[in-house]
Amino acid sequence: MIEKQYSCILIGPAFPLRGGIANFNESLCEELNKEGIETKIISFSLQYPSFLFPGTTQYDINGKAPSFKIDTLINSINPFNWFKVARKIRKEAPDFIIVRYWLPFMAPCLGTILRLVRRNKKIKIIALTDNIIPHEKHVGHKFLTKYFVKQCHGFVAMSKSVLNDLSEFTKNNNKVFLPHPIYDIFGEKVSKIEAKDHLFLEQQTPYILFFGFIRKYKGLDLLLEAMSDERIKNLPVKLIVAGEFYEDSSHYDKLIQTNGLKDKLELRTEFINPDLVKHYFCAADLIVQPYRTATQSGVTQIAYHFERPMLVTNVGGLPEIVKDKFVGYVTELDKTSIADAIVDFYLNNREASYSENTREEKKKFQWINFIKGVQNLYKQL
Repeated sequence: MIEKQYSCILIGPAFPLRGGIANFNESLCEELNKEGIETKIISFSLQYPSFLFPGTTQYDINGKAPSFKIDTLINSINPFNWFKVARKIRKEAPDFIIVRYWLPFMAPCLGTILRLVRRNKKIKIIALTDNIIPHEKHVGHKFLTKYFVKQCHGFVAMSKSVLNDLSEFTKNNNKVFLPHPIYDIFGEKVSKIEAKDHLFLEQQTPYILFFGFIRKYKGLDLLLEAMSDERIKNLPVKLIVAGEFYEDSSHYDKLIQTNGLKDKLELRTEFINPDLVKHYFCAADLIVQPYRTATQSGVTQIAYHFERPMLVTNVGGLPEIVKDKFVGYVTELDKTSIADAIVDFYLNNREASYSENTREEKKKFQWINFIKGVQNLYKQL
């Protein structure tokens, strides 16, 4: 057993809430505990009011609770609750807090809890900032983010673009770039044959994969337009769309109909249960992220875990993680550039070499490097 070094409370969504941030928090908590940093999670009893949540459900109804402690306490819209949570944290007096920040909507809740926690001057607060400037901007987002940022002693950004964005909101120099670690929670790699069989896909058909919830900034419409390129239509390749719509699907339906793409698509547009993730990635030759805006992406780190080549657009932190013409492609934000890369991938048989390169490249993104970075930041606070 590793001797306890520090104590930490991680604030953010966790089981039974679902999604990439919850998955990351659970992995982070587990890794911190492995390294002797006694950690638990304080999660949300109410994360979003139902009318603000665009998906079918916020909860993982088939999942299994992790072995470490999760306190389901925070109500994002009840200020009386924020005082209660802050009192509990002050009483427990961890050495430091890691708090996830991904959306200005959370700033009043999380910022107020942190402001109250700071009455205990020994507790240090580290913000793990997914986004500082949101993908979809709304009135007041800068004011809300400034309120949250003011309560923190230090910052971790998982892309250099977010690290740069922080300078717009604070002069605090206690900030560090730590790349998003590998997502290894979805099981081990399986053969392409087994994966296709499990998903009832055609064994002889090559597939590319768009994975994750669907919103405008994810650029699925650009990928659909790229699929209408005559060069791709002449290839046997099909596109799997695996993820739930978080917006009206009619725009995408029209693109599919107008461009005659029905036979080029495998639509699995529902929430993908975690036990199926490995099958979707292992069935695909290429993982495509045609995002209009991005900071970092958990999808790239799932692709690295399963040693899959990637195509990303040249936005945000994505080019920092995907080395162009080595593990995949960094394209411009247009349908022709995306189509050019897909055509090159298949006509020049890039899968084997790019897959091999992911095995070496993914060593940069091990969890131990992330944990050491957090420890070093805490020591300088």
